[in-house]
Amino acid sequence: MLSDPSFWRSMGAIAGIGWVLVAGILLGYLAGSFLDARLGTDPWLLVLGVSLGTAAGFRHVWVVSKRSLK
Repeated sequence: MLSDPSFWRSMGAIAGIGWVLVAGILLGYLAGSFLDARLGTDPWLLVLGVSLGTAAGFRHVWVVSKRSLK
């Protein structure tokens, strides 16, 4: 089991889940706050950006966990 390359590939994908979640939320925050400052729509695009980033992160978690369980 420990010498199986697919095991380590799956473990690497699972270990990266946290980073993907944080990156999605952070990018949504940055993009939303930038657009809010440009367009004067404070705080609506920030909320939308964080929501979309969170949804994208959780979708990635879903895809990776489904793939790893195969």
